[in-house]
Amino acid sequence: MKRLQNKNILLTAAAQGIGRASLLRFLEEGATVWATDINLKPLEALNHSEKQLKVRKLDVCDPDSIAKLIEEIGTIDVLFNCA
Repeated sequence: MKRLQNKNILLTAAAQGIGRASLLRFLEEGATVWATDINLKPLEALNHSEKQLKVRKLDVCDPDSIAKLIEEIGTIDVLFNCA
């Protein structure tokens, strides 16, 4: 069993840099990753090949968007805020 199997991870600024590297590692460990960013283009290719990847556009400065996303996710086991 992978270490993060059955865990929901909310990851902000997932499109590049540390966020993207973390995203790939979390997927390797079996997590369901809710990858968010304001620029979704870099995440589009991954979104089609990884069924445990949920890509959403999110502006972390918008409280209403954050609340809606949290409602959609349900339980969040890990929050990794790279934004």
